[in-house]
Amino acid sequence: MFRLSEKGEQIQQMFGAIAPRYDFLNHLLSLGIDKRWRRAAVRLVKASEGGRVLDVATGTGDLALEIARSTAPSVKVTGADFSPEMVRLGEEKIAVSPYHERIELKVAPCEDLPFPSEIFDSVTIAFGIRNVVDRRLGLAEMWRVLKPTGRMVILEFSTPRSALFRALYHFYFRRLLPVIGGLFSRYNAYKYLPDSVLEFPSSDEFCRTMTEIGLKNVRCQPLTFGIASIYTGTKD
Repeated sequence: MFRLSEKGEQIQQMFGAIAPRYDFLNHLLSLGIDKRWRRAAVRLVKASEGGRVLDVATGTGDLALEIARSTAPSVKVTGADFSPEMVRLGEEKIAVSPYHERIELKVAPCEDLPFPSEIFDSVTIAFGIRNVVDRRLGLAEMWRVLKPTGRMVILEFSTPRSALFRALYHFYFRRLLPVIGGLFSRYNAYKYLPDSVLEFPSSDEFCRTMTEIGLKNVRCQPLTFGIASIYTGTKD
């Protein structure tokens, strides 16, 4: 059985603590742009009739709900997250949605997904891969559960290439975001956010890692001046 590292347990506890205000602050701090980013990622999801899609680090289920909304009624969506508190809130949100019969959530870390190999048409993860301590193992697990013709879609914050926009972005992320987040939730959690983004590999480096774990046709699509990026790859 997989055991989280000490760092992984700290991140898990942090997300559990901020779960009640997580959705509200996501939309507030991104000025609602995160919804548009998720829709852009879901447009790249591949799902056949009667197929299955897995959303890793699903949090409270926002991306899982968008996938269900955007795919055929026969497609089943599974969400997995290592935070029981996030999953509990997600289940409440899904229960009152039109898609409650198509979505199920499970508590599980990215590095140890409790699913057989090669069963999902697509595997997604939105704003979660940077929180996976053993990122290579997490990507390998996501690759494992993909069907041979499957697609991986990763949405994550990134660093803008424009020097001017990068300076403004860093000022907001390092100075303003933790203060605003701290007013509604925990300051330390929203200080962790920019730190984790700034420590994330460059898009070229991350694409190389995706290729090294076995993905083909790896691509990176910058969004909103490079504030976020969508990474895609196929199993074959």
